[in-house]
Amino acid sequence: MELKYSLKLDDEERIVKAMGRDMDISFKHAVLICDKLRGMRIKDAINILESVIKLERTIPFRRFNKGVGHRKGLKKDKISKYPVKASKNILKILRNLENNADYKGLDPDKLLIKHIQAQKGISRLRRKPRGRWALWKRQYVNIQIIAEEVNRELKEK
Repeated sequence: MELKYSLKLDDEERIVKAMGRDMDISFKHAVLICDKLRGMRIKDAINILESVIKLERTIPFRRFNKGVGHRKGLKKDKISKYPVKASKNILKILRNLENNADYKGLDPDKLLIKHIQAQKGISRLRRKPRGRWALWKRQYVNIQIIAEEVNRELKEK
């Protein structure tokens, strides 16, 4: 089965792809993390997600921020959260992308995230426990990442 990506690029030699399918994470958290990581180097993105998992850094909630409390002590992006579960899953995909780059012979330090996107996956219905007839509906998430090797020196963010 061939995986289809939503972005078509011509130069396949300098491009690395990775995809995570049917992950049990929040779609809204995945969208916000993808917005934060778009355009970054892979090493920087991995460092950000590791610090979110350790609760040292937050992800700004610029969308979906109704009812989200402010974080005390932050100068910028006061409306933010620590989406740990989504960060762990996206971190696995980034590490997979890094390993794909090693396998292809590309330098992981020069990889720039060209395309990162969260899409709604399948939704499953389950019956509630204890014989209740109401259904639980769970929406799964697909995430695709495409990184490109850039020859020019990148500025530190």
